[in-house]
Amino acid sequence: MTSRPATITTRSAWHDVPRLQVRRFAAIAMAEAPALAEEILSEIRREYPHLPEVLDESGEPMALIGIRRAIEVFVQHLEHSDHSAGRPTVPPGVFQEFGRGEGLGGRSLDSLQAIYRMGVRLAWRRFAEIGQRVEIPPPAMYELVDAGYEYLDGLVDQSVRGYAEAAARQAGERLRLQRRLMELLLAEHHRGDPSEALTERAARIGWPLPSKVAVGVLLRPAREAVAPAVGQGVLLDMEYEQPRMVVPEPEAAGRHELLHRALTGWAGAIGPPVPLADAAKSLRWAEAAVRLMERDLLPAGGVLYCTEHTEALVLLQPEELIDDLALRCLAPLTHCGPTHRRRLAETLLAWLETRGGAPEVAARLGVHPQTVRYRLRQIRELWGAEIDDPDRRFELELVLRAQRLRGTLGEMRGRG
Repeated sequence: MTSRPATITTRSAWHDVPRLQVRRFAAIAMAEAPALAEEILSEIRREYPHLPEVLDESGEPMALIGIRRAIEVFVQHLEHSDHSAGRPTVPPGVFQEFGRGEGLGGRSLDSLQAIYRMGVRLAWRRFAEIGQRVEIPPPAMYELVDAGYEYLDGLVDQSVRGYAEAAARQAGERLRLQRRLMELLLAEHHRGDPSEALTERAARIGWPLPSKVAVGVLLRPAREAVAPAVGQGVLLDMEYEQPRMVVPEPEAAGRHELLHRALTGWAGAIGPPVPLADAAKSLRWAEAAVRLMERDLLPAGGVLYCTEHTEALVLLQPEELIDDLALRCLAPLTHCGPTHRRRLAETLLAWLETRGGAPEVAARLGVHPQTVRYRLRQIRELWGAEIDDPDRRFELELVLRAQRLRGTLGEMRGRG
């Protein structure tokens, strides 16, 4: 049989201190706790003179109450924990409030943690003196130091929790105010002049009113996608099925590159730059672009700018009007077969775009000039003198470009 390995245990030096000595230590420490708390607070105020002072209902500093309570709870734990100084219980409430105050004040937790460490050092000095008075062995006092710093970790945890609560509350309030600002900014119609309300709502979130904005509409890469880090200056509302954003001064140097990095992995469209008062118009164009993206009529792999796709947005948006115009303008092609109709339509569009002769059109289409001459003669036979009318040529180019953008060049659509 193989013997089980022996279990090695480390005996606590504090556990070996006689209970009478522990009680004497606790009694003295508890009696001196108020004076020690005053001493610690005085040293904190000397080191951190700009630390805000918060008073309770009786007018006593909350910091003093917290320090005193922390000392008393720690000492009570030493007295009633069966000689174990390992896991003191952290007093809830007060230290959470300290962290909450730092968060609401816009400060970091660094100074608060430094203050806590200072408090532990000062408390340890006093406890060391008391330990000498009641003749507690040094090894036991060293364990007390470790317990003190473990206790400090608990206090920090409480403050971090309060700090996080304050940060979440502030973030939620800012999002609510930001949403109200965006609702007013993107409204199509206003009752009266909205400039005063815009100024007031923007001031509440610290958003300087820009002279121009561009409004974006985003397509989520996944249902639970994390909001893109577009920066504080850009207003972002993730509550919509298709999130919206308002980009201030969209033509400012570096803005395009910053948005490109922030929106990597996202798709959507950013409307044209417009004056602040016309933000709803920029939104309208962005929404139109997204609809075309969803129909695969615009590139859907990323976030595009409407100003780079003006032709598609202008020609593909009024679909019914363009279809009606196509029926009238392209009526001469009705009786041609599908393949012949497409070739004539392609040749007609190339001729309208180049304003050149058969060689230029042939080069554009990649066919022989003689083929182009033959098709152009047919086109003149079909349209007659109308083909020389500037207005008719403009309409023809309009509908043929729209069909090319849709990928339906030469197709005839009925009035169904």
